[in-house]
Amino acid sequence: MAKRLILVLSFIFIGQITKAQLTTYTMLQAGYVYQNQSFAELGGRFLFLNNDNVIYRLGASAMIGSANSKIAVLPKLQGDILLNFEKNVDLYHAYYFLAGAEVTSKYFAPKLGVSLFGIVDLSGGYAFPMSNKTFNGKDLKGFNLNFTVNLPFLLLRDLLK
Repeated sequence: MAKRLILVLSFIFIGQITKAQLTTYTMLQAGYVYQNQSFAELGGRFLFLNNDNVIYRLGASAMIGSANSKIAVLPKLQGDILLNFEKNVDLYHAYYFLAGAEVTSKYFAPKLGVSLFGIVDLSGGYAFPMSNKTFNGKDLKGFNLNFTVNLPFLLLRDLLK
């Protein structure tokens, strides 16, 4: 069921992206994930935008955590759509509504949240386990909380000059 949902969402997302020419930015992502335990997260994202009121993001990251005194890394793929209902204003909106999903080899989690300037994200959702897989003996299901900081490489390059 989860695989079918991911496939359908992927086709919808790709269909929306191919409708228009999009500007693409790369971003470094770092954050905190709570999924029945705490994880640090580090990865990268692509941000796609045609206008400033709808933004698409695709990313991959590594969640690093400890369960039952064992440190392990869990890869994660994610996709988000950021919406701001103010039309025809500049790129620097104060906030966006965020809807997305993330998937690992252990769980699938739809999420909702808010993003400030598209850089600081706070989102939550519910994780559904994939075929009773555990992370070092610990279940990764239930409430999911994400706090992420996204740093565009353009901004990093300008700051390091």
